[in-house]
Amino acid sequence: MRLTFHGAAGGVTGSQHKLESNGANILLDCGMFQGRRKEAEKKNREMPFPARSIDAVVLSHAHIDHSGRLPLLVQEGFHGPIYTTPATIDLCASMLRDTAHIAESDAAFVNRHHPDDERAEPLYTMADADATMPLFRPVEYRTPTEIAGGLTMESYDAGHILGSSSIVLTDGKTRLAFSGDVGRPGLPIIRDPEPLPPVDYLIMESTYGSRKHPQEGEALGRLEEVVKRTIGRGGRLIIPAFAVGRTQQIVLLLHQLIDEQRIPAVPMFVDSPLAVDVTKTFRAHPECFDEETARYLKEGADPFGFKRLSYVREAEGSKKLNDLRGPFIVISPSGMCEAGRVLHHLMHNVGDPKNTVLITGYQAENTLGRKLLTGMKTVRIFGIPTEVRAEVQSLNELSGHADADELISWMKPMTPTLKRVFLVHGEKEESGPLAARILATYGVEAIPVAPGQIYDL
Repeated sequence: MRLTFHGAAGGVTGSQHKLESNGANILLDCGMFQGRRKEAEKKNREMPFPARSIDAVVLSHAHIDHSGRLPLLVQEGFHGPIYTTPATIDLCASMLRDTAHIAESDAAFVNRHHPDDERAEPLYTMADADATMPLFRPVEYRTPTEIAGGLTMESYDAGHILGSSSIVLTDGKTRLAFSGDVGRPGLPIIRDPEPLPPVDYLIMESTYGSRKHPQEGEALGRLEEVVKRTIGRGGRLIIPAFAVGRTQQIVLLLHQLIDEQRIPAVPMFVDSPLAVDVTKTFRAHPECFDEETARYLKEGADPFGFKRLSYVREAEGSKKLNDLRGPFIVISPSGMCEAGRVLHHLMHNVGDPKNTVLITGYQAENTLGRKLLTGMKTVRIFGIPTEVRAEVQSLNELSGHADADELISWMKPMTPTLKRVFLVHGEKEESGPLAARILATYGVEAIPVAPGQIYDL
């Protein structure tokens, strides 16, 4: 086996690793880069290998920084199978089309407003997204499946989002594990991450490799405090949230706070056609739920819906939210504030000190979400300098990524035979300390990899 790291190497986004086995090329993830727009655009358009040279893709989960370039791969000539869980396939059906729609809309906007400039082209189109879906092949958890290159893959629940998986690949002699994104024990809705069996090599994420999260049990109280404080001063609460996973978690927590009469009964909105579709997919996959969420279903309740909550699909309905008077709560993607309707809500609301922006997940370097979180007083939204006077808070208790302690604990069952760990999906400030800790704890060499590095296993 030979590994080449192409994305999420020395950074968080753009997950993409090529595995060569017996003359076949298997791609582990095919994600989009996010960050400075021009730099990300350039990286996303340049595949580091001919698409036709890839025989198969193994996809860990549906988040766009792991799946978002699959239609580009297809556009450039890939026609092989894409192996992943059934829930991930259903999520990708919505998410890849949504990403294509945004790309087409953004290109049309630029061409309309800058007709004399070089014509903008979308990264890929809705037709490319549609052409990608027939290539998906469902793989159930803990079901060994033969793929290209004489390899067998077996998926385990990663506990990160609905349908997320960690994967073990073997050619009968060497066993390689790919963590995907490892979740946290005790998170709402989905089950806890599963342990993996002993392996020879491990590709592991390191997003929070030097940090410890607050306890997830504190999330409900923290959310209660932010809601009460914002509503108490007559403000609006804007929650940028990933359409997959984070939106549903926040809805479930608000549901609980409303049921327990711990927050005022103000109007609440999920403003995103993608989040509407994704929530339908969640409802269709109760086999992925933890016991607490399954209990809602047994009692005949909808964990993702309640009286004060409205889902907004149409753009006209989204625009009307900014004309409402009085306090309300709106949850809207994207989670890193880089695209989608949340930009309009931020544009209309960050200038008012009565309002609050609640950041609920990891914010990649150079994203608008990172700039808000670090306290910048002026940010650019749609290219317009915008003063930030609203309160900005974070809710790290809901992070979908394991922290340093949780990663060390999760990898322990693999260590009896482990020869080397390759650390990906983390900035150097996170992967470096985690590498040192793995060596000190287990005596195993851990390498924070860089783009283009090649390793023979």
